[in-house]
Amino acid sequence: MTTNASLAGQDWSLPFASARQPVLARNVVATSQPLAAQAGAAAFARGGNAIDAALAAAITLTVVEPVMNGIGGDGFALVWDGERLHGLNASGRAPAGWSPQRFADRAAMPYRGWDSVTVPGQVAGWVALSERFGALPFGDLFADAIRHARDGFPVSPVIAGQWAQSVQELHGHPGFGAFMPHGRAPAAGEVWRFADQAATLEEIARTRGGSFYRGRLAEAIAGFAAEHGAALTAGDLAAHRAEWVEPISVDFRGRRVHEIPPNGQGLAALIALGLIEHLPYDETAPGSAARMHLEIEAMRAAFADLHAHVADPDHMRVTAAQLLDAAYLRERARAIDPRRAGSYPAGRPASGGTVYLCTADAQGRMVSYIQSNFKGFGSGVVVPGTGIALHNRGSGFVTTPGHPNEVGGGKRPLHSIIPAFLSRDGRPEMAFGVMGGNMQAQGHVQMVLRRAVEGRSPQACADAPRWRINDAAVLTVEPAVPPAVVEGLRALGYAPAVAAPGNLDFGSAQLALRLPGEEVVYAAGSDPRRDGQAVGY
Repeated sequence: MTTNASLAGQDWSLPFASARQPVLARNVVATSQPLAAQAGAAAFARGGNAIDAALAAAITLTVVEPVMNGIGGDGFALVWDGERLHGLNASGRAPAGWSPQRFADRAAMPYRGWDSVTVPGQVAGWVALSERFGALPFGDLFADAIRHARDGFPVSPVIAGQWAQSVQELHGHPGFGAFMPHGRAPAAGEVWRFADQAATLEEIARTRGGSFYRGRLAEAIAGFAAEHGAALTAGDLAAHRAEWVEPISVDFRGRRVHEIPPNGQGLAALIALGLIEHLPYDETAPGSAARMHLEIEAMRAAFADLHAHVADPDHMRVTAAQLLDAAYLRERARAIDPRRAGSYPAGRPASGGTVYLCTADAQGRMVSYIQSNFKGFGSGVVVPGTGIALHNRGSGFVTTPGHPNEVGGGKRPLHSIIPAFLSRDGRPEMAFGVMGGNMQAQGHVQMVLRRAVEGRSPQACADAPRWRINDAAVLTVEPAVPPAVVEGLRALGYAPAVAAPGNLDFGSAQLALRLPGEEVVYAAGSDPRRDGQAVGY
């Protein structure tokens, strides 16, 4: 890592409003980091398809945006192969040794450290996507990531800020010093090199992921776990498999909105949209307090159901279909008062920190893809000599006895990362997603409403000011929300906080829209809240 004292005084703020245009092209890739977007475009240039471009971008993101994702994370994908939509769940399970008794003395799951580490699933996801849909050799997908890790790249401003925040909290965790070799985070514009990560990516490429789950890298992960008394074993890693799943969906305004099924939180976005269909939404104006109120209330009710009912599907007591049943949603919507903020217990249906990217190609294939280490650098645990930062998805479990999401060996936790997809009349329309913890389901709802109701372009969908309910149920709005709307929300019974300019809690959207017509053409947008970029090829 190079050092340059003058970089510390560089002003990277953006004091003036700006507007991006959507990128129009026959092949597109949109990510939260320009070097990753360009890696996807390079895959297109080498003869790759949308799946290859998505993987090249995703692998590169582990190097150039290491705060939000890494080699030791989880991933999910929705893939339109030209004829139908496929879902991939590449999230990992809890170590077999994680019994409820192990955490019985805790009110909540550990947030950092080894006891938050489940099996990292995304490497197996890379392999599964490439084997089923890719056109390029698997090893070719790693070229840009390995080059940036070995030769170095200048750290972008948003990522430098997030890195510095993480260092303050994680500097004492096992192995984390690898991400702060000079005792600090790199400054914006400083060149970052990580030879260990380059070597690990080369090994994953050469062994088609085998080393990560059953070879030298697996032994390094399991050995480091044993050194610190953690439960994760080589057997847990060897048992991991990515799973192809059937997407779940709802009809909304002449479109079909698709999400990954549980253990992901995408079900909450579908519930919220289903509730909005039973509310007087069209009687409100775009951007008004009255419209925002209905969106917020639908999301609050959906979150209540999410946290009560959703878990590893093998342990859920109700199904996604039951929670999306039209009669259930209609009855649930009756509890929402269009004139006043309310509170919502979970319903009773009838029994029976992350990176997102999207790609699309000239042959009609589209990919909605997301991967994550969860909160900034995940667990804070980094396996020595490998550059593998392990995620903290185990913190997604609860310790409440009998809860469907109660921690247990071999279970998948409730997961925040979710890709999304829109189709219309059985044809693909838009691959999209919004990275950022519990903002993701909320962001999906807001993207669908901006597109399906207001007819916004992908870039305008990303640009529009957002609201967010945090984990403590506090409503926050972006500073671009007009003061009159904030006052209108207060009159409806809210106590909205207005975020400071530059706040990153509202997620980062990437969108790729297929335009109508006989020619295959896309419009792509990238969120201005991050360093990202949409690229056409």
